[in-house]
Amino acid sequence: MSNTEVLPLLEPEAPQAVAPCCPPLTERPLSAEEAERTARMFKALADPVRLRLFSAVASYAGGEACVCDISDVGVSQPTVSHHLKKLREAGLLTSERRGTWVYYRVDPAVLAAMGRLLSTDSAA
Repeated sequence: MSNTEVLPLLEPEAPQAVAPCCPPLTERPLSAEEAERTARMFKALADPVRLRLFSAVASYAGGEACVCDISDVGVSQPTVSHHLKKLREAGLLTSERRGTWVYYRVDPAVLAAMGRLLSTDSAA
C-alpha cells in the first residue's frame, strides 16, 4: 500500500473586486484613514529597490514571478526578502510559497486603484 495521499485540486479563486484606497486626489480631500493607507503604499514604493521589485513582479509574464527570477536587483537575497515583505505589508503584493520558492503577484485591482487615485478624471 502506498503512503501517497491524493489531494484535491484547488479551484482558482474568482477575482475579487478591490475597493480603491481612496478617491482621486482631485475629487475631495482625503480622510485621515485614507491618507494613512495611501501613504503606506507610496512609502513602500519610495525605495528604488522596492520599486524595481514591484515593477519586476507587475511586468512578469503571467502576472506572477518567482523570487528566484526577480532577485537580481543589486542587493543580497536577505535584503530582497526584506523589501518584498515591506511591499506585502503595504498591500501591494501577495505571495504564495510553493516548495522552496515564493511566488509574488500584483493584483490588477491594486494598480487600477493607484491609477485612479492619481487620475484627474473622477470617472476613471
